Amino acid sequence: MINFHYETDFQLNNEGSLSGWVTSVIHSEGYKEGEINYIFCTDEYLLQLNLEFLKHDTLTDIISFDYSVGKQINGDIYISIERVADNAKDFDVDFAIELQRVMVHGILHYCGYKDKSIADMELMRNKEDQYLDKL
Repeated sequence: MINFHYETDFQLNNEGSLSGWVTSVIHSEGYKEGEINYIFCTDEYLLQLNLEFLKHDTLTDIISFDYSVGKQINGDIYISIERVADNAKDFDVDFAIELQRVMVHGILHYCGYKDKSIADMELMRNKEDQYLDKL
């Protein structure tokens, strides 16, 4: 089950279609959907999580906590709406597209994709683009 939670004034207006899209990504990657929580928050909220759990004193757009068991995807995906908005401006893309990219990015991490090396980043970006095209 895909759940959406809000720790900010931001609200999705298309939860149903995004939930179905995320489910289709999970199934396309050969996984089963478990309990996935998207938590939309502020920079400050996400910075506190970054400090507390990862010991990083930096702003980020996403932090994901993976509780998957075998092929069943479970996790909490925290997304800073402020970071997504700033990144959308920096990359000259629509806010909704950048938000969807970050949402699928978290799921792809749960499916085993990494983004530490240049080759891994390119593969991750290609997968993001592939699934964005299906939305």
